[in-house]
Amino acid sequence: MAKEGPNWDGLLKWSLAHSDGTNPSRNLSEEDRKWFMEAMQAQSVDVVKRMKEITLVMQTPEQVLEAQGVTSADIEDMLDELQEHVESIDMANDLHSIGGLVPLLGYLKNSHSNIRAKAAEVVTTIVQNNPRSQQLVMEANGLEPLLSNFTSDPDVTVRTKALGAISSLIRHNKPGVTAFRLANGYAALKDALGSENVRFQRKALNLIHYLLHENASDCNVASELGFPRIMMHLASSEDAEEREAALKGLLELAREETKGANGSLGEDEKLKQLLQERINGISLMSPDDLGAVREERHLVDSLWNTCYNEPSSLKEKGLLVLPGEDAPPPDVASKHFEPPLRAWAANPSTDKSPSTEKKEAPLLLGGPPPEAASQNNSGAGEDANGHPNR
Repeated sequence: MAKEGPNWDGLLKWSLAHSDGTNPSRNLSEEDRKWFMEAMQAQSVDVVKRMKEITLVMQTPEQVLEAQGVTSADIEDMLDELQEHVESIDMANDLHSIGGLVPLLGYLKNSHSNIRAKAAEVVTTIVQNNPRSQQLVMEANGLEPLLSNFTSDPDVTVRTKALGAISSLIRHNKPGVTAFRLANGYAALKDALGSENVRFQRKALNLIHYLLHENASDCNVASELGFPRIMMHLASSEDAEEREAALKGLLELAREETKGANGSLGEDEKLKQLLQERINGISLMSPDDLGAVREERHLVDSLWNTCYNEPSSLKEKGLLVLPGEDAPPPDVASKHFEPPLRAWAANPSTDKSPSTEKKEAPLLLGGPPPEAASQNNSGAGEDANGHPNR
């Protein structure tokens, strides 16, 4: 069922035969025009029609498809194609109107783990930065199977993909966040942090950071569930992205405690020991490694500053901002995209030759060309703005 790529060989050969780039273009004969249009139409895809065909397959019971020789790999390829189509927001929103959203959500409960994982990926694409599709998925009760897969699927890839879909579904979606909270979402996130899969842990940490940043009151829930200690442990991970994600969560918790005059996190010796270890580790890094952990350096310093009301020793050691990091980015565009007028003004002599020497200067907005101006000066006493000529 995997789709075949378009074959453009005929069109390419036709184009090369009719134009080598040296001869002027000619009018197409009616026969050539007809052949070209038929070739183009043969390669074009009616996306809505194709999505309806995919919907029909998704609506067909799994047992029937298997009896017809359709494998789970075929379904996965089909979902890959669907994901490409719904990258367009319009197509994503149209999936519901043609009846494809509900059967897609049904694939989250498929007996094959690869299909459950791929279905969650497609849902992620549909709802990402798309309030209309977020609403449609919520109304279709799509959060429930995603939560089920996230919390209890035996396959960690399925759990990870489901968590990614949940994150996209509830982001900037207040009803989604509320439903996630009511479904014991924070407890599920705590469980995810205890996983041995680093990617799964990172996704959980990133969602926790988002939720704490958007809903400061949730910091109390996170603290009561023991998130600070778990995050301290993950902030010592060998994975740089996981360390950064854990430090971001700790920084949100620390800032909220500071607002509430509750310094329990700052009084935790384990946190101070962790930060000192990270400072020592950063101090021993090579210049290349220091550049790669730029965000971590700033997070460590910000967390230290928030908890202990003083800069970390990274600043004193000159490791917080490395030479060149605070400089503006190099100007790589102006040389290639410099306006012609500016380039001419900067170096007007570059184009001088016997054939071009007498060319008029570029016409500037707001005034006539030099020759016209010199002629006008003999009979006019004021310039274009009404001021006397000098």
